[in-house]
Amino acid sequence: MKTTVEISDVLLEEVKKVAAHEGRSVRDLIEEGLRTVVGTRQVRGEFRLRKATYKGRGLRPEVEEGSWDRIRELIYEGRGD
Repeated sequence: MKTTVEISDVLLEEVKKVAAHEGRSVRDLIEEGLRTVVGTRQVRGEFRLRKATYKGRGLRPEVEEGSWDRIRELIYEGRGD
């Protein structure tokens, strides 16, 4: 399929140099670049959060009810005031 793409003059000159040095066409390099970009985007897949658990005996009794206010009090206990 033919299509028209606007590329900066500086980039096109670099591509032409690389193509000449490697004995390839500009089209080959453009297709290779596009395949690389598309391939890296497909590899990523779905994000999965890794399991991050720690051995222990659970929460301390002071914070077992899960109140953030109580946790905040314990963090700052003895500081300030």
